[in-house]
Amino acid sequence: MCQAKFCFPKLRIFDLSRNEFSGSLPEKVFGNFKAMIKLDDADTREIKYMESKSNLSFDTSYEDSVSLVIKGKDIELQRISTIMTTIDLSSNHFEGVIPKTLKDLNSLWLLNLSHNNLIGHIPMELGQLNTLEALDLSWNRLTGKIPQELARMNFLAFLNVSQNHLVGPIPHGLQFNTFENDSYGSNLDLCGPPLSKKCETIGSSHVPQPLEFEEDEGKSYFFSGFTWEHGNQ
Repeated sequence: MCQAKFCFPKLRIFDLSRNEFSGSLPEKVFGNFKAMIKLDDADTREIKYMESKSNLSFDTSYEDSVSLVIKGKDIELQRISTIMTTIDLSSNHFEGVIPKTLKDLNSLWLLNLSHNNLIGHIPMELGQLNTLEALDLSWNRLTGKIPQELARMNFLAFLNVSQNHLVGPIPHGLQFNTFENDSYGSNLDLCGPPLSKKCETIGSSHVPQPLEFEEDEGKSYFFSGFTWEHGNQ
């Protein structure tokens, strides 16, 4: 039994997007998301569906549906797959660094920390999230290089690190060879493919230019949150 103050052993979708939350990301809480941690003998790619358990005494059919907004398109799923392990904390006022302990959630499918005030480097430990398919860290104040370790993520199909202060060469290999310019926009000191800006040779000097944030209200998000709809039949 979990002895922590906040224990969510069956939680698979953690969505607090589009709120006014502030402060640091809840590092200790992430460690209690046991359903997002793959056991050594577990097959997290096997398609299964979440089931609702009703305590009602009369016969009823209980449906869960989830509406996702992906690149501005509404997608409604009548059944929720167990592989949809998701953390969406986008569009808040979270500060501080990205917790390295997120690496322990090794069955995580989608991670969206965009539109916050996060600082520091992108943890290279995120490269251990081998089942992650979508990573959105855009519209923060992240600095440093994009870790080459992220190129190990075999299933990563969507990446957005735009609107930060990232510098240096863009990693190459595997999925990173498929991402386009939009994934890296407004990081003025990133270089290398797919960007047209070439990386400077060792010994050359360059003063990074500050990034000015603009009002982003009304912009479409990759992953702007979930709308849960429950119905009885």
